[in-house]
Amino acid sequence: MMEYEKLLEQAYANIKVNPSGNNGNGERFEIPKLNVLVVGNKTIISNYLQVCSYIRRSKDELWKFFSKELAAMCKPEGERLLINRKIPEKQIQEKFKVYVDRYVICRQCKKPDTEIVRRDGMAFMHCLACGANTSLGKA
Repeated sequence: MMEYEKLLEQAYANIKVNPSGNNGNGERFEIPKLNVLVVGNKTIISNYLQVCSYIRRSKDELWKFFSKELAAMCKPEGERLLINRKIPEKQIQEKFKVYVDRYVICRQCKKPDTEIVRRDGMAFMHCLACGANTSLGKA
């Protein structure tokens, strides 16, 4: 009986917990709004780390996406992201929505409970809710 309890504890320790919550309109996930400030010829996203934490992605993955999509050099600095170009807030919000749709929301069950896993030089989006694996291309 003790072996069973040890195995059960080990299984619970390996389970990844999905965050639960509800934003009041029936959906439990809402794309967060980026706090965008334009200062001179630079654009700053002041709540960058909070947003990365909310969507459960590393700060490196998101800034690389922004650098490529906005054709601008980006650099995380503390809790914010600096973009070395003046970019309208609307354009940044649209690109962020594209990122969430492509790299956060599961294509099978439409839930945000995903993680990016790299195997054999390929990146996959693994859904913690339904178990689907979606190829994202080369890692």
